[in-house]
Amino acid sequence: MTPLETLQHYWGYASFRPMQEEIVQAALKGDDVLAILPTGGGKSVCFQVPALMTEGLALVVTPLIALMKDQVENLAARGIKAIAIHTGMSRHQVDLALNNAAYGDCKFLYVSPERLGTELFNAYLDVLNINFLVIDEAHCISQWGYDFRPDYLLIGELRKKVPAPVIALTATATPKVAEDIMAKLEFRKPLLLKSGFERPNLSYIVRCCEDKTGQLLDICRAVKGSGIVYQRSRKGCEQTAALLRQEGIDASYYHAGLGSETRSARQAAWKKGDIRIMVCTNAFGMGIDKPDVRFVVHTDLPDSPEAYFQEAGRAGRDGKRSYAILLWCPADVRRARQLTSASFPSLEYIAEVYQNLHAFYKIAYNAGENRLLKFRLEDFCKQLRLNRASVHNALVYLERTGHITYAADMDISTQVQIVSDRRELYHASLPDEAMYPLLEYLMRHYAGVFSFPVPIDEDAAAASIGTTVPMLRQLLYGLALEHVILYIPCDRSDVVLLRHNRWMPGDLDLQPQKYNMLKERATERTEAIIGYAMETDECRPKYLLEWFGQKDSEPCGQCDVCRARKASKHDRTALEAFLKANPGATADQVRAYIADPANKFGPGAIEIYRRILDGE
Repeated sequence: MTPLETLQHYWGYASFRPMQEEIVQAALKGDDVLAILPTGGGKSVCFQVPALMTEGLALVVTPLIALMKDQVENLAARGIKAIAIHTGMSRHQVDLALNNAAYGDCKFLYVSPERLGTELFNAYLDVLNINFLVIDEAHCISQWGYDFRPDYLLIGELRKKVPAPVIALTATATPKVAEDIMAKLEFRKPLLLKSGFERPNLSYIVRCCEDKTGQLLDICRAVKGSGIVYQRSRKGCEQTAALLRQEGIDASYYHAGLGSETRSARQAAWKKGDIRIMVCTNAFGMGIDKPDVRFVVHTDLPDSPEAYFQEAGRAGRDGKRSYAILLWCPADVRRARQLTSASFPSLEYIAEVYQNLHAFYKIAYNAGENRLLKFRLEDFCKQLRLNRASVHNALVYLERTGHITYAADMDISTQVQIVSDRRELYHASLPDEAMYPLLEYLMRHYAGVFSFPVPIDEDAAAASIGTTVPMLRQLLYGLALEHVILYIPCDRSDVVLLRHNRWMPGDLDLQPQKYNMLKERATERTEAIIGYAMETDECRPKYLLEWFGQKDSEPCGQCDVCRARKASKHDRTALEAFLKANPGATADQVRAYIADPANKFGPGAIEIYRRILDGE
């Protein structure tokens, strides 16, 4: 089948969207290709069509678990087998999934980036017949980008092992970021295919106001249908959702502080239409393809033009008239600059947090490599009397420089440390005979089990001693009661993974040059989004598109700036006609003419009258 026939057969579409077919053809030729398409521009088709036309399976790297699940379900509904491997799966589940991908009739294997460096994944690479290496959210590999994720750098190593062509996809990349993506992914020949980012059905509106709540209520009442309201703080989300409900507007809230089951339930309810408006932090929305979102409101200044363009672009994916609205006040500008500055605590402070982290877990110098720490930021900061935001930003920078991995809401494996002396174990009297082979298994298979808590594979341990996982946990609990082991049951928590042994004070390399570059770039992004909010002369989408290097776009005619310009032109024409017909009209007569609602003058008509008198 041809690409178009494949599209028609599986999706029922009569034609490709702009740039999709060019991207598909480049992939089928074996070229490495970076595709930049707007949010809702149909990125998945760009790799799914060529993968279906080529023997083997596509390996799709994406950080979005919700997107994985959605696409696996959507492909299954079309009779296409796809498998996803993500955080939250046990080693046994991952092993089974990889086996099915290697030896079944699977066409798509979705993996989260942190899986790429695991021993189990790499053990299967030789038997996975990979036809394309697909990188979703490809901007995450660039340190110039607004959403850099260190685990994405593992893809560079993967390229050396997988000779398949690369299809990299993103909706947000400046020219500099695009160059960096192609370099980091080691493109054999640079090839960037980019669709126009115009969204004719999306009206961008900015309002400077002190009463944001009143404005938000007006928007929710005036615009029918589903909506998203973005706010910075978790507490603010909860309060705003409660206020909307008090006013008779169906709303709920979503942020990273909620449990995973609650988040999943609310996300599903919103997608189904059971919740009309979701008030949320930027933890919500990634990978969610809900086509009928009629409005997206930001009540705080976003972090960057990239973040705003992507979040606002979740409105109107079905092509119908929709609205992206930013509400701001002068105090927001000062706050945004303060937040950007606070995002980069001093290098001395970052080094201090690094040492405190190791001391908190009693990790000695020249020890700790690959330790996985169950980490609660609030507990850490409370005990050491440190500022929560400052510590968080220090940890983020330590991750960017490769010293740690800092991840939220991860599944933690059961951890065990043998606290009894090795010689005493051979003479210990234990209440259950099954405890002896379990201890022997732990000693044989886990180096360091006498020194610190090590993660264990419960499935493998249970199988080795011929029992079940629930029984294994009972045995471990019993050994803990006998003071033979320290037993930390599996849990879900924020985690810190130590990438190397603890360094001595003064030896920690925090890469000052990178620090200065990242701080400068973050400041540029902040000033750009402030400029967007304060702009009164340039078309809104035109301003945003120029940030992404699209210099030749025309004014949209739909944003508040374009509409004001149209109204201004109408007012001037009408006033000039009135003055020509009434050459002796006094200022009071002109004001009365403007004030008459039947004449439909805008709020700036008096200023236009003044300019006419001044000959402007």
